[in-house]
Amino acid sequence: MSTTPSRDSATTTCPVARPVARHTPPPARTAGRARTATTTAGWVALAALVALLSGCAGTTSTGSEDATPHGGEAGLALPDLGTVTIAGLPGRVWLGVGLVVCALGLAFGVTVVAQLKRLPVHGSMRAVSELIYTTCKAYLVQQGRFLLVLWGFIAAVIVVYYRVLVGFDWGRVAVVIAFSLVGMAGSYSVAWFGIRVNTYANSRTAFAALRGRALPLHRIPLRSGMAIGMVLISLELAIMLVILLFLPGDLAGACFIGFAVGESLGAAALRIAGGIFTKIADIGSDLMKIAFKIKEDDARNPGVIADCTGDNAGDSVGPSADGFETYGVTGVALVTFVLLGVPDPGVQAALLVWIFVVRAVMIAASGVSYTVNDLWASRRYAGAERMDFEKPLTSLVWLTSAVCIAATFATTWLVLADGTPGLWWKLATIISCGTLAGALIPELVKVFTSTGSRHTREVVASSREGGPSLNILSGLVAGNFSAYWLGMAIVVLMGAAYLVSELGLADVMHAPAVFAFGLVAFGFLGMGPVTIAVDSYGPVTDNAQSVYELSGIEQVDEHALAEELGGAPTWQHAKQLLEENDGAGNTFKATAKPVLIGTAVVGATTMIFSIIMGLTDGLTTGLENLSLLHPPFLLGLVAGGSVIYWFTGASTQAVTTGAYRAVEFIRTHIRLDGTAAASEADSRRVVEICTQYAQRGMLTMFLGVFFTTLAFAFVEPYLFVGYLLSIALFGLYQAIFMANAGGAWDNAKKIVETELHANGTPLHDATVVGDTVGDPFKDTSSVALNPVIKFTTLFGLLAVDLAVQLSGQGRHTLVLVLAGVFFLASTYFVHRSFYGMRIESRATPTDAQGVAATDDDAAADDDPTGALLPQQANPADDAVPTRV
Repeated sequence: MSTTPSRDSATTTCPVARPVARHTPPPARTAGRARTATTTAGWVALAALVALLSGCAGTTSTGSEDATPHGGEAGLALPDLGTVTIAGLPGRVWLGVGLVVCALGLAFGVTVVAQLKRLPVHGSMRAVSELIYTTCKAYLVQQGRFLLVLWGFIAAVIVVYYRVLVGFDWGRVAVVIAFSLVGMAGSYSVAWFGIRVNTYANSRTAFAALRGRALPLHRIPLRSGMAIGMVLISLELAIMLVILLFLPGDLAGACFIGFAVGESLGAAALRIAGGIFTKIADIGSDLMKIAFKIKEDDARNPGVIADCTGDNAGDSVGPSADGFETYGVTGVALVTFVLLGVPDPGVQAALLVWIFVVRAVMIAASGVSYTVNDLWASRRYAGAERMDFEKPLTSLVWLTSAVCIAATFATTWLVLADGTPGLWWKLATIISCGTLAGALIPELVKVFTSTGSRHTREVVASSREGGPSLNILSGLVAGNFSAYWLGMAIVVLMGAAYLVSELGLADVMHAPAVFAFGLVAFGFLGMGPVTIAVDSYGPVTDNAQSVYELSGIEQVDEHALAEELGGAPTWQHAKQLLEENDGAGNTFKATAKPVLIGTAVVGATTMIFSIIMGLTDGLTTGLENLSLLHPPFLLGLVAGGSVIYWFTGASTQAVTTGAYRAVEFIRTHIRLDGTAAASEADSRRVVEICTQYAQRGMLTMFLGVFFTTLAFAFVEPYLFVGYLLSIALFGLYQAIFMANAGGAWDNAKKIVETELHANGTPLHDATVVGDTVGDPFKDTSSVALNPVIKFTTLFGLLAVDLAVQLSGQGRHTLVLVLAGVFFLASTYFVHRSFYGMRIESRATPTDAQGVAATDDDAAADDDPTGALLPQQANPADDAVPTRV
């Protein structure tokens, strides 16, 4: 009996389920033209920038070896850190101990990789995980080339700004460029490390499930996540310590700014492109469950391998690069504030040593907390056949928060107690507000996204009678409510930090509240290794399910398998454990997102302070312009919101069009009769479609953000300050809303699959539809706002200083002309982000006699609504055509 769905059943079940004849896709000439046009336009606009700015060099000093460096943050110099003494030892010695802690963190990561590789795994499962790694590797190689193209834009602006306008000598310019490459390479390398660890862990987790014990399914993903977290934070901190300890102090500003810009660029590209990739694949794969009534991760579905690759590209590569950048940019923001906002060089040196010693201590505190929690979980769940997978993850987060707070107070007392009276406990309390937020925010997120959440169960309940419509509405409710409660929590904790900052910090620094907000972001990241670990838990558990199904493990020789396992495999129990563990992974993936976006927003305020310090000559002039009574400032506040909404729409559009193409390809190539698995060629083709649309969407959006930043920076500096504040605040709430609505939809589907066992029912179909809506919400648009906010703020440091210098040279007319040019370039890419990515109707036009114009009329006849769609007179801009 054939298992291929009939035309009638497919058509009535889902409009994507129209099986048509197999064919070979024609060359994507239109796509090539569109891609070439976008790239060419970008380089032409950049060339115009370089040419226009090069003409400004006539009245600018080219600098000399003994000229005093200037140029904003890149011209800042470090104080002598050797003047700080802690417990009888120079501050540099303590920073050297920090390097030792970083080395131990890196060693921990390498050791875990070796241990994971040695864990038992069946050959069929290893083969699947290695195929996933191979496709991930191919994706990352393409992204690496893509990153170098984007870096070309940034490097050109760095050269023009620092060499032509500021007058840095070529050596200093080279330092900025070199460290931008270091930052980008750091983001890229931790992303690569993350997928290697995860693809070892996924097959080992799947194999461990066959033994029927729950504990290994918790320990393997968490251990791999801790490896990623420790390597990521240790590498980031080590690079910054090297800058502090081994490079000349007058180069530190250039090193830090170049490093921060580079890692922001890397994170933006990998986070945005990874988010688009993973959700194209996920939606393409999930919709087949409705269309053909097949199970999750059916090996015959060509989209499953792309989905597994996407789990790593979006949920491992992106967060790893994002976490690396977030940790680094927050550190650079604090260093910049100390150098600009603290007038006394001795206090500057003490605060810088304190910041980095505390960072090193928090790495050690995270490692100790993980070890203690692992021992507790091992004793509590030893031999257990079932467990609540969320409980040991929750206890780890709270334990780490408590240990980090205690370590912060102890370390701050040791470093700062001999300085300004009372300073140590005030700063420790402010950081602890952020560390507490790192534990409290995940608890609030679970209220809206956990499988045990009443909001998530409301989504299921509404879907039972109302189908996809009420499912989607209930998810939107959860997202909106979550934005209120998380926003209030952030306000309370930042408000507490502000109140403490008013207790005398103004005696040692300007704008102490701004420094307090930066320290709150620092506290958010204090438990960074654990935050990254629980986030990385999710892609491993998700992939483990897929590896189990794709390996065909249930068809192997059971006697031989029993010998490997040391007992009979527990088929149904293993699958149930994997499903439940994936639910916990979904929840804790959701908890990490608001922590990172909150850090981005709070940290951005510290960077914006740097811009304000420059514009107001150290808060002495022009403060009246930071008011609603200054119209450009108000206009900037309005403009920022529009850019956030464009960006979330553009990223969702890229997913929508890419998913359309993936679904179109999958449904025409899926074979449910006479085959056990999709061909490798078809699976790789889906990966290619996902990669192509991820890169096209990323390039267009990046150039839109790039030129929008330049345009608003050149219009008026205080308008730009308002713009930066606006994208931070709009971005915060848009990200929280989208992330938690998506998390509720995701786990509502998980409840239907694991608790109700209602796969293939109308209720399941409704939750799958909700999940596919939530996919780009939670894993594309919301998470991409984090690096966008930070990149815009960092790049804006250069852009607004450039505009102010040109105006100071009497070239205000040129500045306004450049603003117009940049704005036109930005609107072109905003336009392209939809019209270059829109979905072309595939309905076949007919002539006046009703005869089809092509031979492919059978497919058109299958779609009775196709004739109602508007027809394109010209070829669509979008094209990865999969039908003739």
